[in-house]
Amino acid sequence: MKVVFLDRDTIGPSVTITRPAFAHQWVEYGKTVPEDVAARIADADIVITNKAPVREQSIALAPKLKMIAVAATGYDVIDLAFAKDRGITVSNVRGYAVNTVPEHTFGLIFALRRSIVGFRQDVIAGEWQRANQFCFFNHPIKDLAGSTLGIFGRGTLGKSVAKIAEAFGMKVIFAARKDADKVEPGYTTFDEVLETADIITFHMPLTPATRNLIGLPEFRKMKRHPLIINTARGGLVNEADLVTALNEGLIGGAGFDVLTKEPPAPDNPLLTILERPNFILTPHVAWASDEAMQTLWAQVINHVENFEKGSPSNVL
Repeated sequence: MKVVFLDRDTIGPSVTITRPAFAHQWVEYGKTVPEDVAARIADADIVITNKAPVREQSIALAPKLKMIAVAATGYDVIDLAFAKDRGITVSNVRGYAVNTVPEHTFGLIFALRRSIVGFRQDVIAGEWQRANQFCFFNHPIKDLAGSTLGIFGRGTLGKSVAKIAEAFGMKVIFAARKDADKVEPGYTTFDEVLETADIITFHMPLTPATRNLIGLPEFRKMKRHPLIINTARGGLVNEADLVTALNEGLIGGAGFDVLTKEPPAPDNPLLTILERPNFILTPHVAWASDEAMQTLWAQVINHVENFEKGSPSNVL
């Protein structure tokens, strides 16, 4: 059985890349660009990919392909419908980021809520050295205790973020769907979250229904000028509108770990505001603690071995 791993470089160097226990041929590539996918998986039985896209055109040219193991929770890089039509099992990983993503989320929240980036920039620029007292007040500083956190997405990660927030004395509200006719118990209407949250954070997949979920019309409803945190998927928030919202003071700041295109295109509007003290952009690393990545890989190999045994797991 031939196993092809398309993009090993997307998994950190600290991770031990174990291999399946059954007899197999292992072929590993550091990176695979889209135009090379078809040739590299043409005679594969199992394909492992994180971000290398496996689309209909490539799948159609891989007659032996029986399984695709996605080394991520998001599976938008796979033509899932076509894979199903061909009887190909597709599995993803789940729950591995239950600590790392929420911790990164709160790293961004703390840095913005207490203006740590702005104050650090000031110290580097010599502001403290020129101050005539022991401290200065160039930026706002706010406690988390007593503030309201609006969470979009009530899966494993959203609930983990909520648990941390409650430990800090925050009020947590979960947003209902934007177009919900009925609000289920435990949820708050979409518009009420926009109007009452001091911080808004996203922990949901990118789908046609959630793309550009937040744009200028939604920003204009944010009465409390909240922080906007996105460690989920690029595209949930309209990036150009986010810049406008920051420029117009509609929001207090933003911390993003994901973009619509990664790495960012030169014309991405968020690249124009990197020096702002109330904006932080990290390079899609919220998921990437050493512990989380090793757990992720263990799941990938477990799914591959379960498939070979005839008991596939985490099937999409």
